[in-house]
Amino acid sequence: MFNAQEFITKTIQILKNEIKEKALIAFSGGVDSTVTAVLVHKAVGNQLIAVHVDTGYMRKNESIEVKKMMEELSLNYRLVDASQDFYDSLKGVKDPEKKRKIIGGKFIKIFEKVADEEKIEYLVQGTIAPDWIESGDNLRDTIKSHHNVGGLPDIMKLKLVEPLRDLYKDEVRKLARELGLRISERQPFPGPGLAIRIIGEATPERTEIVREACFIVEKEIEDSVEKGLMEKPWQYFAVLLPVKTVGVHGDKRAYGNIVAVRAVQSIDAMTCAYSDIPQKVLDNISTKITNNLGDKINRIVYDITNKPPSTVEWE
Repeated sequence: MFNAQEFITKTIQILKNEIKEKALIAFSGGVDSTVTAVLVHKAVGNQLIAVHVDTGYMRKNESIEVKKMMEELSLNYRLVDASQDFYDSLKGVKDPEKKRKIIGGKFIKIFEKVADEEKIEYLVQGTIAPDWIESGDNLRDTIKSHHNVGGLPDIMKLKLVEPLRDLYKDEVRKLARELGLRISERQPFPGPGLAIRIIGEATPERTEIVREACFIVEKEIEDSVEKGLMEKPWQYFAVLLPVKTVGVHGDKRAYGNIVAVRAVQSIDAMTCAYSDIPQKVLDNISTKITNNLGDKINRIVYDITNKPPSTVEWE
């Protein structure tokens, strides 16, 4: 059985021996990167610099919350707004694997730039087992290239440190609880962000649509969980589809986009089952999305597929 306290004690000692100079951690504010940051900070103190990159594909108010979290954890940090750079790099790109690899490559270039400025030798990542398993290798097929694995260049200046590499999400959550972190139960958010919740080209305009739709889905589900109306899903979000359907806006014909709602239950992300969301909650989600985005969205569908055969995310 996994012993969180034992892992923490052992890992801090390993990190003290491994990291001899300044280190940079890619800090998203999720459970994986936050647990990793806390462990490394306990090992090397202010030699660690947390770098949060706003790619333009963050959830609503995400970077503001991440900044607050880094301050609460007393981390040295840098905020990098690279949204326009990411938008430009993904212009015209529709293939999800290309998106993931472009995003991963952009992250590394940013981290290497900060590392040069700060004279840093080590890149710390919150990589966990499903990341490298799904990214494939000589023995496994690539299901999807995780940006922190498949997006890494063949030659990289920084020395890679991944203390959670062999753990699964449920084990990382145990570490977060043991460390007293408030984000221990936070739902996962993919490194490429909303770019992979837009099927097709992830333009700034389409990103704003899915950002608002995701915000509504999250708020409605979290409010319903708080009221005791449903069990909290492991992950829940909205996806913008690349097709349009005919609808009615006022008394006129409307040709609008489709949003798919996805909510799943899982333990380790290797498998999942779709969540049984009450009809009233789905109705509230549909009504609020169409009311707020009625000139752009005219149809909402709910994804009832398990993993396998699907994945948690759509791309």
